[in-house]
Amino acid sequence: MRNPLSALSLDRLRQRTSVKWREFPGDVLPLWVAEMDVDPAEPVKKALVDALELGDTGYPAGTAYQEALAAFAKKRWDWDLPVDRTALVSDVMLGAVELIKLVSGPGAPVIVSPPVYPPFYLFVRSAGRAVVEAPLHDGRLDLDLLERTFRHVKADRPVYLLCNPQNPTGTVHTAEELTALARLAEEHGVRVVADEIHAPLVATTSKFVPYLSVDPRGLSLMSASKGWNLAAVRAAVATSNTDELAALPEEVSHGPSHFGTIAHAAALRKGGEWLDAVLAGLAENRVLLRDLLAEHLPEIGYTPSEATFLAWLDCRAISDDPAAFFVERARVALMPGAGFGSGGEGHVRLNIGTSSEIITEAVRRMAAAVRG
Repeated sequence: MRNPLSALSLDRLRQRTSVKWREFPGDVLPLWVAEMDVDPAEPVKKALVDALELGDTGYPAGTAYQEALAAFAKKRWDWDLPVDRTALVSDVMLGAVELIKLVSGPGAPVIVSPPVYPPFYLFVRSAGRAVVEAPLHDGRLDLDLLERTFRHVKADRPVYLLCNPQNPTGTVHTAEELTALARLAEEHGVRVVADEIHAPLVATTSKFVPYLSVDPRGLSLMSASKGWNLAAVRAAVATSNTDELAALPEEVSHGPSHFGTIAHAAALRKGGEWLDAVLAGLAENRVLLRDLLAEHLPEIGYTPSEATFLAWLDCRAISDDPAAFFVERARVALMPGAGFGSGGEGHVRLNIGTSSEIITEAVRRMAAAVRG
């Protein structure tokens, strides 16, 4: 199959009206928000067109999405997802807030390991919870720091919000790390809620370990949204190793889109070949970006990641605010690192879910801005 990341021209992409292509002026290359520059997989297109032609535009019902996710999880990760212990939610972050409210005491803080996805801060604080940081160490979970943090947080059932794989670093946590985390959480009365939205995007050279496979008390949120670029048709699946999800408020189930459940189920059931082509394209783009930076911008630190379509760049040698520097002087939009919490200062997140031509042009512009 042809690489989906190389199928679309820049002119075609600029016709899109999503936030990625409308936030900045037309002369800016947008490599910031987490949207891939792809057309949907054919099975997804067909499923949505069939639903429209049938007039199937009502409310979601049944467990087709969960069953498709379970089949995908068994095939890709050899994990038996418990369909009877799942719940549909509108998206991963709104679902995370509901799970935090479900399993923690009123006002209990939420522990995170930055640098991490900025909505971990935004959504948690909007829910009236404090955020406690236990930063990564050299890009990996700092288990000693987590143990000290869990021990010192005095609250009724605090929560650790895990990003697995990690956004923005692309770190894929190992079975040993996750097992140690689960043991610490149980010892200190902490509940773990895992955001696993990037799980389908783990490189073939690495192994994704579902958090629920190592923690009988764990909770997880998964979605086809990132793997198949389906943010426009939102839906996600919450899963638990217990029966706790039955206590979610009824209104939580009103959020998922019927089109979302249809599209995501089709992606998981029939979009494997398309996903594999994307994974191959992302592997090529990681090498391309590494080589371009080494040749033209050796001041930028970059280690190709194990997962996601995101690259985490250390630009502290160039600017204290590299995102502003590059959008102003290079006309390249990147995600500022400061919003990712401790360890994000002087960094940017660059989206490699695009063509090699766009990545090459972006680095050319960035280098010209630095050298100019």
